[in-house]
Amino acid sequence: MSKSSEGELSLEERMRRLEEILARMESTEIRLGEALELFEEGVSHVKTAGEVLAAAELRVEELLADGQVISFEDKVE
Repeated sequence: MSKSSEGELSLEERMRRLEEILARMESTEIRLGEALELFEEGVSHVKTAGEVLAAAELRVEELLADGQVISFEDKVE
């Protein structure tokens, strides 16, 4: 997967790719170099997915608060 296409993946596509990476890394027949490349790609997907989820959480909080940001933790209690 090229670096330029990574930025265009949806959250769901990132999750599927992370599952593929995990399955490959759990394989007993993987070279160290390949494992490191997959690990690096996986870290990138996790970081970007976290950013997407954080932005979505902020947007939901804004919508629920009618202009006043209320955290999820405040709503749960």
